[in-house]
Amino acid sequence: MPTHTMRAIRVHEHGGPEVLRYDEVSTPGPGRGEVLVRVHAVGVNPPDRYLRGGLTRMPGTDSTVSLPVIPGTDVSGVVAAVAADVDGLSVGDEVFGLLRFPSFDGSAYAEYVAAPASDLARKPAGIDHVHAAGAPMAGLTAWQFLIELGHDHPSPFQAARHRPTALGADTTVLINGAAGGVGHFALQLAKWKGARVIAVASGAHESFLRELGADRFIDYTKSRPEELVRDVDVVLDTVGGRDSSRFLRTLKRGGCQFPVLPGEFDKEETAKLGITVSSAQVRSNGAQLAELGRLLDTGTVRVAIDSTFPLADVRAAHERASRGHVQGKIVLTVAS
Repeated sequence: MPTHTMRAIRVHEHGGPEVLRYDEVSTPGPGRGEVLVRVHAVGVNPPDRYLRGGLTRMPGTDSTVSLPVIPGTDVSGVVAAVAADVDGLSVGDEVFGLLRFPSFDGSAYAEYVAAPASDLARKPAGIDHVHAAGAPMAGLTAWQFLIELGHDHPSPFQAARHRPTALGADTTVLINGAAGGVGHFALQLAKWKGARVIAVASGAHESFLRELGADRFIDYTKSRPEELVRDVDVVLDTVGGRDSSRFLRTLKRGGCQFPVLPGEFDKEETAKLGITVSSAQVRSNGAQLAELGRLLDTGTVRVAIDSTFPLADVRAAHERASRGHVQGKIVLTVAS
């Protein structure tokens, strides 16, 4: 059994990476429907930084965070204890998951975490904990945007339910920000479905993205994709923001633009162009993660790791994230 105390990263006040503290706290126990996971690795994601910086409520949820709080949602580790009502998982099983998202209750930046069994899948035997920890949020975001939404929860960003487009040999997908966490998974999932992929990123990432299967690469620092590309079926924009609407002109009539971060779009303009703009909010989903896990196990999809940092060096990990131009995922390692 785990000891009564553990190390965890906590935010006691909002601010920059310097507010992340390496504390000693009580080890949680698994509640109903939960298992206790001994953490081996934790993925670093944008919501971790939003929480640290002062966001206390995820869009579309009612729960607000009180400080101090343990950030983090992406975990890979080993089951250390199992609640009596949980079937299918046992002590010693290797698991990975996106915990309790969308909320800030994941508490993954720690040596142990109590995790809903339904948020977990078995860790693919073919990859290590570091790579498994890089997969859940970014991989599920790409999956729910492009492959299958997999839930009926309304999005805080739009009234209509997000519907992925069927991808196949006759579809072309443009991915903006293709080298990042979500982008590099989306590229590989689109290729798995047989689509043609145009990857947009800075020149430093070209060989990486061609290796992952990009059919065409555009270096946005040298040229404007909206001037070079026409008639694509889907634009997945992982960068978002005010400039996202410039990609509308790359789409054919009947095409779709999927902004991962809410952008600014003119409804009249999109209607006139005959384009659907649709967004989704990623949610924890153990069953979808198990499907993604099979692709990770066979090497059909791989997790690229930008860098790893020990849990105690979490500030350096957040500083790396805020510098941008990340290739794949940043992961925290937890010494067992």
